[in-house]
Amino acid sequence: EMTGSGIYLEAIIRESQKLGFSNYWVAGVPAGRIHPLKDMSQVKGSFVFFESESLDFPVTGMSDVMPYKSSLFKELKGRRLTAYKSAFTRVLQAAENQFDPDIIHTNHLFLLSALVRKLFPNVPVVATCHGTDLRQHANCPHLRRFIKRHCRQLDKIIALTSDQKSDICRLYGIPSKKIVVVGGGYDETLFTRCPKSVAGTVHIIYAGKFNRSKGLPWLLRSLEKIKNHDWHLHMAGSGDGPEFHNCIDLAEKLGPRVTNHGYVTHSRLSELMKMAHVQVLPSFFEGLPLVLFEGLASGCRIITTNLSGFKEIFGKANIDTINLIQLPPLETIDRPHQKDEAQLEKVLCKSILNMIAAVKKSPDFDDPQAEKIASEYTWPRVFERTLSVYTDAVDLKQDPTN
Repeated sequence: EMTGSGIYLEAIIRESQKLGFSNYWVAGVPAGRIHPLKDMSQVKGSFVFFESESLDFPVTGMSDVMPYKSSLFKELKGRRLTAYKSAFTRVLQAAENQFDPDIIHTNHLFLLSALVRKLFPNVPVVATCHGTDLRQHANCPHLRRFIKRHCRQLDKIIALTSDQKSDICRLYGIPSKKIVVVGGGYDETLFTRCPKSVAGTVHIIYAGKFNRSKGLPWLLRSLEKIKNHDWHLHMAGSGDGPEFHNCIDLAEKLGPRVTNHGYVTHSRLSELMKMAHVQVLPSFFEGLPLVLFEGLASGCRIITTNLSGFKEIFGKANIDTINLIQLPPLETIDRPHQKDEAQLEKVLCKSILNMIAAVKKSPDFDDPQAEKIASEYTWPRVFERTLSVYTDAVDLKQDPTN
């Protein structure tokens, strides 16, 4: 529930329940830290416990920096890798025996999806790519052979954008006909527009992990340069390790101009977004962040980076509603070259000042294209598209010549 793919899991189950589906979930969690999930209290499921006798290490994170204690997939080798596969195999086989699924839907085009395909060759399997799995593909050469071998046998793959579909074809050697662009969604009952306050102070919100790859240090250093303007930053999220503490230190230098809300519930996030005028997500790597749809549906103007697939979705909105910042070539998949950092701060400062001016002129935006984007990515609309993928996967399994 602290990550986009976790929210995705809950949402897909919620929408399928509305249509009479019976569900069974499997998830990995730290031992002794089970949290009831709001939409899944009546749904059967099983946990795989990390930091336990059988898995004596933290949950493996799909990002190298997670908003909780985690371990790295690139260090999942030898005894740990064997234990990981064994623990999930036991729980998955018990779940399959008990529940007898008509279809299995996995998250991430990575190790667990490959394992599910290997274990259950006769059950239709659909996997959703969230983007972080593509980054882990680059980071984990020792896992690629197993992952590619079995992920190529998946019945259908759900991609977030057309660009991501192309990346999957290139990296995994999977035929494009197996991949369907569906996108991610947001809760339209929670994230809704209400009139924004007439701007004296322009309220800016950052919602996401407190780390470098999300661009938070870049945002905080940029705001330091425009302290003479009337803004207030709200930070909603959490993190762990040195990068998290670096973000906190940079925020504290800005004093009372920043409010650190820490990790917040979705309900509290919706309240903050209704209040905020501008949402900034200056990330260096993303799949398709659900938080941008949540902000847009809440009436926030958006500043984000022009990452793969973003222009395809957000590019039709007015520039003073959604501003996509062009990134220079990066040193790694989520790190800019040091020589480009000063220019990046200059560009982000300019974008923020332009949005502040737009808010001062009109606290609320009137942009039919932005509203159309929000309407296309509600969870009911996303599940409509997902359901057609399920149907195709089942039909394909019954008649492979289709």
